[in-house]
Amino acid sequence: MATAAVPVLPASSASAERPSSACAPDASLIGFSDALDKTTFAGTPVSGLSALALTRPSRGLALVDNIGTTPARVYDVDLDTGRRGVSAEVRGMTVLTRTDGTPYNGGDFDGEGLVAERGGKTVLASSEREPSIRRFRLSDGREIASLPVPARFQVTPAGEAAVNQTFEALTTTPDHRTLYAGMEGPLSGDGRDAEGRGLQRVIQYAGREGAAYTPVSQLAYRTDPNLGLVELVALGDDQLLAMERGFVAGVGNTVRVYRVTATGVPDVSGVASLATLTDPRGWLGKELLFDVADCPPSGAVAKQPQPNPLLDNIEAMALGEALPGGRRLLWLLSDDNGGATQITRVYAFSVKLRPQPELRARAILPATAYQPGPVSGTQLAPTPVNGITPPFPGQPIPGFSAVIQGSHDRLLAMPDNGFGAKNNSADFLLRAYDVEPRYDRHEVDVKGFISFRDPGHKVPFPIVNEDTRDRLLTGADFDIESLARDYRGDLWLGEEFGPYLVRTDKTGKVLQAPIPLPDGAKSPQSPDLAPGETPTVPASRGFEAMAVSRDGRWLYPILEGAKTDDADQRRRVVYEFDVRANRYTGRTWWFRVADPSLVVGDAGVLDGHRLVLIERDNEMGPRSVVKRLVVTDLDEVGADGYLGRRTAVDLMRVADPHGVSTPARPNEYGVGEVFSFPLQSVESVLPLGGDRVLVANDNNFPGNDGRVPGRADDTEMIVLDVPGLR
Repeated sequence: MATAAVPVLPASSASAERPSSACAPDASLIGFSDALDKTTFAGTPVSGLSALALTRPSRGLALVDNIGTTPARVYDVDLDTGRRGVSAEVRGMTVLTRTDGTPYNGGDFDGEGLVAERGGKTVLASSEREPSIRRFRLSDGREIASLPVPARFQVTPAGEAAVNQTFEALTTTPDHRTLYAGMEGPLSGDGRDAEGRGLQRVIQYAGREGAAYTPVSQLAYRTDPNLGLVELVALGDDQLLAMERGFVAGVGNTVRVYRVTATGVPDVSGVASLATLTDPRGWLGKELLFDVADCPPSGAVAKQPQPNPLLDNIEAMALGEALPGGRRLLWLLSDDNGGATQITRVYAFSVKLRPQPELRARAILPATAYQPGPVSGTQLAPTPVNGITPPFPGQPIPGFSAVIQGSHDRLLAMPDNGFGAKNNSADFLLRAYDVEPRYDRHEVDVKGFISFRDPGHKVPFPIVNEDTRDRLLTGADFDIESLARDYRGDLWLGEEFGPYLVRTDKTGKVLQAPIPLPDGAKSPQSPDLAPGETPTVPASRGFEAMAVSRDGRWLYPILEGAKTDDADQRRRVVYEFDVRANRYTGRTWWFRVADPSLVVGDAGVLDGHRLVLIERDNEMGPRSVVKRLVVTDLDEVGADGYLGRRTAVDLMRVADPHGVSTPARPNEYGVGEVFSFPLQSVESVLPLGGDRVLVANDNNFPGNDGRVPGRADDTEMIVLDVPGLR
């Protein structure tokens, strides 16, 4: 498995962070220091520090930007995270000069990005003014070279860049073979989108340390609304950290740090305007590592309004040495702009940098793999959909809404109610299929199935096959979406029409009456809905997801969407059901999705009370944006009452270094060096051994065509390696 080539320096003496210091699941504040604020060195103000580059584990260089007519300079700074906390002290200074030895100053040099070369013998410094990237010799501060900059990146009117919005970010990979220069703001030809997100470019240079670098490509980066890109740290293997920053007068700063991947991202040098770039795979991928506003204030004091007094105008970022627990030290540094209401503050964070997930296997069940049974789809309009015309010769498998472990290497995989509604699925039989993924052949073998049925008349309302001996259940009776096996071997179905929990034996025979929600909430399709009663669970927003404890004693069904009367439409309720007592326990949890439009597609227990959930939008193909796996812990409820969350996998960006997804079929979307799962209904997740997890889709047969336009989606089962999943 490939991992990012992050250089590991000797372990720091920094102690393990306290639980209360957490900013996010993978980031904690070690501490901060204001020791440099409003100080002087060699007659110059230690102010306007906009970039930081480490030369040794506890030593760095800090670059000054464009303050007044003072000389452009780099400070040599000691940094420490010892027992007395974070400390910082200036030890030296180098004035940066032109080739003739005359100093640059704030009038002609706006230093914003810094890279230390050869242990600090030379540096690359970017200036926002032109913009430029120059190499300086630190022994005397003299400029010895400059790098080429594409013409359109020059500041207007010479080019398309805005004043003070150019090369704020500068970094090299650990081997110094690749240099990245990031634009703080967009070019005029790119602009911002309707949401205020900056459509920005990062220039990728190729070369070597101390020698020439040449621009070889441009990468597209999209900021959060109204934020700018202020720093990058290259980790290697196309992985980076990015820092975004914004400011609103009277409110304060926003500062966020992201994990970024460039794997499989195309060169956009030839794209005239990034506003035309609609494919999400064309942008650098990013996931939030932490938001500084979410960190504990830790005694910090702000000189102006801030969402968190810890915040200030943070512009510099550098990755430090190894810490206990497989973490890294991350330094941030704020630029006070020489102002009385801002602070020069040094921050130390402990961060977990996980290697990117990889695609390990993929198996495909064709959309038209019809199974034995009566003709189906007779209630659908007899018009072609993605090349397939109802009715269907037998029972289709319209994807999998749930997958659990079967015997040996086989799986029990369950479709939902067939064709999406009560009134069109009466001839679709509810089943769970015994399947064997043959990853070596990229195929799924169907070995048989169990039929869900009610011969004992446990279902208290009329069903389609009411007067038959077997009383086979159909998609007009239940919309089954989730599946679990308890400690006795019985099966539990989470369904959406009630919503109900339905218990069957291992052969699919219903053992008791369906169990409704304990709070009496019902969907519009519920057989229990009284005349005139207002449903509070929206249609198709019932128990899409359900996890089961490792011992098979507890079920955790989760509502797919928010209740209609919930003031927080991002809230999804997690219930607890005691299998032995055959009742809900009364315990519930709140999980918050990133946007009200997103749904929870499935859930599985990793260990203890830790769950992995699917969070997804309702789009497919290039319109897909959110298809992700999120890890949460039922034992960790935040002060706001919601479960914590950590994105484990962006299913739209999974590395495929082994070519599992290739060769591509004609017009196939989302395969290659970076693999995407752009299918509308990503509805099955099954934790496997270690850090592996299986994901599968419901293909809404035959309506979805997210993989190949105009061709009904197949059912796909993929296996991912997710470092640090557990």
